[in-house]
Amino acid sequence: MKTGTTSKHKSLEKFYLACKDFAAISLTLLILILVIRIVEFIYNGVVHQFPQPFFLSLIGGLINSTGLWFKYQFFFWLLYILVYQVRPKLAQGILIVIFTIITLIEIALIRYFSEALIPLGADVFGYSREEIMQTLGSAGAFSLLSLSFFLIAVTVIVTVLYRLKKGLRPSKLLALMIPLVSFIFLLSGFSSSIYPSSFTSDFTNNLVINKSDFFYGELYKHYFPGEVETDIYDDGYLGMFSDSMDKQPQGFTYVDRKQFPFLHKGDTSNVLSPFFRKGNTKPNIVIILVEGLGRAFSNDDAYLGSFTPFLDSLSTKSIYFSNFLSSGGRTFAALPSILASLPFGKNGFLELGEKAPQHLSLLTILKSSGYQTSFYYGGDARFDKMNVFLRKNKIDEIKDIASFPSGYSKLPAQNGFSWGYTDKDLYKWYLNSRPADSRSPQMSILLTVASHSPFLLNEQGKYFKVFDKHIQKLGLNAEKTKEYQAYKYQYSSILYTDDALRSFINEYKKRSDFGNTIFLITGDHRMPEIPMSSKIDRYHVPLIIYSPLLERTAKIESVSTHFDIAPSLLSFLRQDYQVNIPSVNTWLGKGLDTSRSFRNVHSAPLIQTKTAFNDYISGDYHLNGQMVYKLSNNMEEEKVEDKNILLRLNSQFNEFKSKNNKMALKQSLIPDSIYQKYSPQKK
Repeated sequence: MKTGTTSKHKSLEKFYLACKDFAAISLTLLILILVIRIVEFIYNGVVHQFPQPFFLSLIGGLINSTGLWFKYQFFFWLLYILVYQVRPKLAQGILIVIFTIITLIEIALIRYFSEALIPLGADVFGYSREEIMQTLGSAGAFSLLSLSFFLIAVTVIVTVLYRLKKGLRPSKLLALMIPLVSFIFLLSGFSSSIYPSSFTSDFTNNLVINKSDFFYGELYKHYFPGEVETDIYDDGYLGMFSDSMDKQPQGFTYVDRKQFPFLHKGDTSNVLSPFFRKGNTKPNIVIILVEGLGRAFSNDDAYLGSFTPFLDSLSTKSIYFSNFLSSGGRTFAALPSILASLPFGKNGFLELGEKAPQHLSLLTILKSSGYQTSFYYGGDARFDKMNVFLRKNKIDEIKDIASFPSGYSKLPAQNGFSWGYTDKDLYKWYLNSRPADSRSPQMSILLTVASHSPFLLNEQGKYFKVFDKHIQKLGLNAEKTKEYQAYKYQYSSILYTDDALRSFINEYKKRSDFGNTIFLITGDHRMPEIPMSSKIDRYHVPLIIYSPLLERTAKIESVSTHFDIAPSLLSFLRQDYQVNIPSVNTWLGKGLDTSRSFRNVHSAPLIQTKTAFNDYISGDYHLNGQMVYKLSNNMEEEKVEDKNILLRLNSQFNEFKSKNNKMALKQSLIPDSIYQKYSPQKK
């Protein structure tokens, strides 16, 4: 009996000792995480800007990081206790390795945020290995400095975990409380982001989020979405959404909901003809998609001040849409939305690749009416599978990094990686290779790359000087000037991009076909590497429609999106130039709204990244996750607490998502008969 009692006593003592050892290492991890969190706030303050209010947001960040630590300690404790019973030193070694990896991931995610100014989510799985390597390489992830920092970080973390652990002597009560509280934390369903991110600045809200918790949470949702596939054609489902459907700002007359959920009658109004003088022949169409061009720093009412003097002047000679929205927060969403007003599928329509359902676009419809189609890009068109999408739309020519002739310059390489050719050389190649006297009308898309991270230019010194002179013109005080200087690479690239556009338009004016050309200039999304003021800011871009054919100009303050370009352009070409278009289509957009005053008659989904699909606009409101904002002119937004509006927006958004999922599963958009008629075989 005494032997049994002694054995139980020893086992219990061993258990307590294991708990105390675990607590010492676990508390060391917590200290590391909190120190790294403080460094993150200070680093971002120095490199970008200090969040306001600083101490309140820092407290929020520390609380969220502590919450993340609590969330997983029970699992680590359980593993430690089990291994400790067999090999105490092995248990300690395993835990230190795990905690080192956790800390390194935290540092890497913080580094990503400091570059992109948005937390990394599961969108990393939306890219191929080659695309990830290209992105990381161009950002300097494989530099000798970065690799040296990694090795130093590993050494420091392991040393701290070993040494600090020896100095901690947690009590038995504290040692038992850590796994117990962690277990309760898990059972309660608390997220580690327990501190509300309700600051006025979107940058501050993103900074307060614990980057690891956000990343792990997004991964979990990616692999375990937990969504029940609902039959959107079920009578009960349609009844559930009937009220929201009636209240949507725009509506379509659908012709076959069962088989083709997005197919509807082509009822887009022609709003562009009143602005144009009718030419004798079909006009050339040139769409210029500018990397990162946001309204935050373009035109006279830009809240950051304008860094696009040429585009500002061009907009006064154009139809200028000041409250225009991109369909996505990354480039992957732009081509399908602008050219074909398409739904997103699971990770963006481009990601469907060869499996994408047959569809129509500006490219196919205009090609069937005699247009010659081309795509020019300074980078690699294989990125995001753009080349696959373009080929499926029967494009005649793809000109990208692989086909540039000699004599043209690439952007500076960083660690052997360059995004491609400069904007000026892209425009130069276009002008040199596109015939001005072609018998066929031309439809061209140009996608720029210079204003993309890492924002390196061949004429860096020149545009730094242009930047310095420009911020002097803005009349900034010393504090603001210092803040802007932190982003001189970004702003300099914008000034360069604007200058390249100036040269392009001026050179184009010398061509014989200039008088019969319509230019559409917009951004693929707003550059995220300069802090954003709101959730909608990511999508706020300009749209400029410029042409010698214009008889009158206008500043349009009503809201439209990328989805509205193709429907309006085709409606205009049908009426004025007899371009044949189908009587039914699958456009998400109903067409550009040319009302001069601010309003939004559209409903549209917006996708931030390939896996972050949380935004929807409808009327005066913007739904972001489970938060509602009311929109006003210049796309300012104010948070709204109204459960009825939240319910209505969720109903509309869920209706779209269900149809979107159905499309991706069935891979059906339009009937074969319509597709064959308007999608000619490539010559």
